[in-house]
Amino acid sequence: MRDLSQLIDVEDPAWPALRQEIAAGGLPADACPVDADLGGATLHQLQVTARSYLGAFVLHCGGLVLDQGWLRVFGSPASGDPRGMPGLAHVNGFPPEFDPTWQPGAGLVVAHDVLGGVFAVNGADPGRAGRPGAPGEVVYFAPDSLRWEALGAGHSAWLSWILSGALEQFYEALRWPGWRDEVKALRGTEGLSLFPPLWSAEGRNDLAATSRRPVPMVEILGIARDTSKQFDGVDPGFLGTV
Repeated sequence: MRDLSQLIDVEDPAWPALRQEIAAGGLPADACPVDADLGGATLHQLQVTARSYLGAFVLHCGGLVLDQGWLRVFGSPASGDPRGMPGLAHVNGFPPEFDPTWQPGAGLVVAHDVLGGVFAVNGADPGRAGRPGAPGEVVYFAPDSLRWEALGAGHSAWLSWILSGALEQFYEALRWPGWRDEVKALRGTEGLSLFPPLWSAEGRNDLAATSRRPVPMVEILGIARDTSKQFDGVDPGFLGTV
């Protein structure tokens, strides 16, 4: 196990390049203020260095609110953030004190979208966890299919991809006229519940006609997990604690 100074004091830290990508990104991106102590503790528990995008992000950024709040990327937020963004440590149930034996299980949840989609970095044995992709690959739990999908990229490449403006194409089939006004009013722990739901034929065929209301994200994730188990007999596993 490496101590915190070994993780922070590295050659070629990633934050300068990542900060530039955030500033020059193809989508509106609001960076949340960071809690330096929380960032250090999160980095220490992850045991990754500040040379990686993941390490640099949790150390220097409180989180990102992308595309009016459609996507929330979890970092180390300062208390009192007006958006109420949860931190990566909270979402993944980190222990309150550094624990060298703790691991994030099937994978590390790094972002939620407003519909209950989940981006996670695969753990060491995705197949055993019932997930596609390779160890360290980013996978997506899709709210319209209630299944995990491999994205073919690690965390750094995935973060660069979403900052480049790729979300517009990725979510093209899951948006409706006026979605921005509905999304930007939500807090960082809220999402939109749709009826008929996204995984139904009625919901997918006419998103604009669905009834939508803000609800706690924990409710959306819980229903998605329960529905997946009921319909497919497959538990998608941990989707994050919000």
